[in-house]
Amino acid sequence: MSAHIPMDTRTPQQRRRIMQAVKSRDTKPEMIVRRCLHAMGYRYRLHCKDLPGRPDIVFGSRRKAIFVHGCFWHRHDCAKGRLPKSRLNYWKPKLDENVIRDKTRLEELDDLGWQTLVIWQCELDDMEALAARLQDFVGER
Repeated sequence: MSAHIPMDTRTPQQRRRIMQAVKSRDTKPEMIVRRCLHAMGYRYRLHCKDLPGRPDIVFGSRRKAIFVHGCFWHRHDCAKGRLPKSRLNYWKPKLDENVIRDKTRLEELDDLGWQTLVIWQCELDDMEALAARLQDFVGER
């Protein structure tokens, strides 16, 4: 007995346009974290090419890096991180590969003496909790 796999509800052209619109930097969740840090008086660098995984936010002198992850793309264990119902043979390996790559990059940064923090998209609803978490991680200004 085979499992029913629903087909994609979009045409290939529609799906292509949607996928092309997905940004890898300067995303809404990333901008929320950056604005919060800036309002708290912190200054930072963005997307450092010389560090594994190109962290979204970097505090070089403190050797601290922040990644802001979208729950879907990085497979967070929340409602937004669920697998789609269609084309699982495409999505599951692609998203599983992202998780493996993320873990590897965090380990590489740790080996280089960097501390890392991952902020998930679903954690951005509570700005007070976000600010407290960021301050705990980054430390005093």
